[in-house]
Amino acid sequence: MFDGMPDLWKKSFQKEFEGKLRFTDSEEMRRRMASDHTEDLVFMPGMVVEPASTHEVQQVMKWAHANDVPVTPAGAMTGLSGGALPVEGGISLSTRRLNRIVTIDERNHQVVVEPGVIVQEMQEAVQARGLFYAVDPASRGSCTIGGNLAENSGGPRAVKYGVTKDWVLNLEVVLMDGSVIETGANTLKNSTGYNLTALMVGSEGTLGVITRATLKLLPWPRYTALMLVPFADAHSACRAVAEIFQQGNQPSALEFMERSAIELAAEYADMAPPAMEASTQAHLLIEVDGFDSAELMPQLERIYPAVNACGAGEPLLAEDEAAKNQLWRLRRVVGEAVKAASVYKEEDTVVPRGTLPELLAAVKAVGAKHGFESICYGHAGDGNLHVNILKRGVSEAAWEAELPVAIRSIFEKVVALGGTISGEHGIGWVQRPFMDLAFGSTELHLQRAIKAQFDPKGLLNPGKIWPMEVSKI
Repeated sequence: MFDGMPDLWKKSFQKEFEGKLRFTDSEEMRRRMASDHTEDLVFMPGMVVEPASTHEVQQVMKWAHANDVPVTPAGAMTGLSGGALPVEGGISLSTRRLNRIVTIDERNHQVVVEPGVIVQEMQEAVQARGLFYAVDPASRGSCTIGGNLAENSGGPRAVKYGVTKDWVLNLEVVLMDGSVIETGANTLKNSTGYNLTALMVGSEGTLGVITRATLKLLPWPRYTALMLVPFADAHSACRAVAEIFQQGNQPSALEFMERSAIELAAEYADMAPPAMEASTQAHLLIEVDGFDSAELMPQLERIYPAVNACGAGEPLLAEDEAAKNQLWRLRRVVGEAVKAASVYKEEDTVVPRGTLPELLAAVKAVGAKHGFESICYGHAGDGNLHVNILKRGVSEAAWEAELPVAIRSIFEKVVALGGTISGEHGIGWVQRPFMDLAFGSTELHLQRAIKAQFDPKGLLNPGKIWPMEVSKI
């Protein structure tokens, strides 16, 4: 934990920047930046700084570099891996005032934004011009572009349109020493040198502070159709996922929810759950989209034989926008509902989608062995299963002793199935102990060497991603 004689460094910072930029060491603001949506973790920064321009970010970084003060970039604090938590104190650098949509280029289908822009606000701004940005995490109404870039966020429509990295053309980044770089070019093709843009996206704020992003857009497919398909067991629902694609279909979203997930979400949102047979244990939420409403029903009709072959019940078709919004709201609040129901641990597993049935079976077997209840849901079309392990009914001693063993068992199965330990939430603070399952020592040392090139002093978002024995090398 950074000490750095806090009174001295803070006094020095205040003397340097008083009247030049916005900062505070008030307990209220420091506490606001001390937690995100990851469990109940709390790490207090020494100071919260809120720059409003690239130049201000530069000045903060130069000063911190010269004075050996850690800096942790932070957005809306909606993360689920502790990636923006200031685990070693120092400065929490909030990007919330870097919140401009700089330009929407209709001619080239691009948008230039600052990192503090709320994702949904940008989506609506480009949609008003007939354009489309598809990345839509569950927290899109509150999460920021910068946070999405840091974690390489996905969302339901990643199955057709990809994740954040697939939409980024160029980034403006401030490095730890205050240098400013551009990582790419505002072009659709670029074979010039190393792909620094791809390196920066998903680096969780450990390599630099993104201050501007050029993102590509598509024409807006304004029409959608949505159906909720019931199954008597979760294994059959997961099996249907691969079948849908094997039969040549391309839904714009394909989500999996256990019955318990829907019931918990409905209770949390104070909504009536959709009508379900007593035998229904899981659902697939399937969306298709297009530029003509006449395109939609034929797509659903082509999907139905695939789910029917796996034992699907009668699907529920959302008849209008209100019905669609209600179904999507149920899906989007599941994570919040779980958190409200119990102390929990969420894992963001991802496997080749054809192996989802095996993963789900392994999760339930591990839960039975260690006495844990789990609620599973997620982006089935991507093979991305969110596993929520609930503490309710488990003693504190058993939770502390058994939980790490259970998680490692789940991750071992994930890797054995050809998957990895995080699909879209990142490694951050909480998943570091399991990185040895995803990478060997050579890969870990190589990643650490890349970090050292960008941040030789290890001051930028310290304590994240790598196990401690690797991060010290």
